[in-house]
Amino acid sequence: MSVLVGPIAGGLVAGGVYYGFSNLIQSRTEQHRKDLHLLSVRLVDAPTVVPAPPCAASRIAHQPFASLMHEKWNEQVDAAYNWVRTSDRRLEDWGHRLLHGDQRDSK
Repeated sequence: MSVLVGPIAGGLVAGGVYYGFSNLIQSRTEQHRKDLHLLSVRLVDAPTVVPAPPCAASRIAHQPFASLMHEKWNEQVDAAYNWVRTSDRRLEDWGHRLLHGDQRDSK
């Protein structure tokens, strides 16, 4: 008799675990089905006109003074960069002439 108690107890435990997981999976599947149905109904019955903010291009305010200041700033930065670049080239040529005593081609 004790030989039969172990397998029967194991079968009952396994059956209980199977029933618990099966019931859990079934209830969650039913809830997901209801949620998907609700979402699909909301999607189909959604209003066609959605109030949205105006597009980004229309929200940008044109500021002529700021644009002018940016343009002048960029011109000044460009001029300073070009001056440093040409000064560096002239200094390099002068140093080469001073050290080597010959004329080098300017680039």
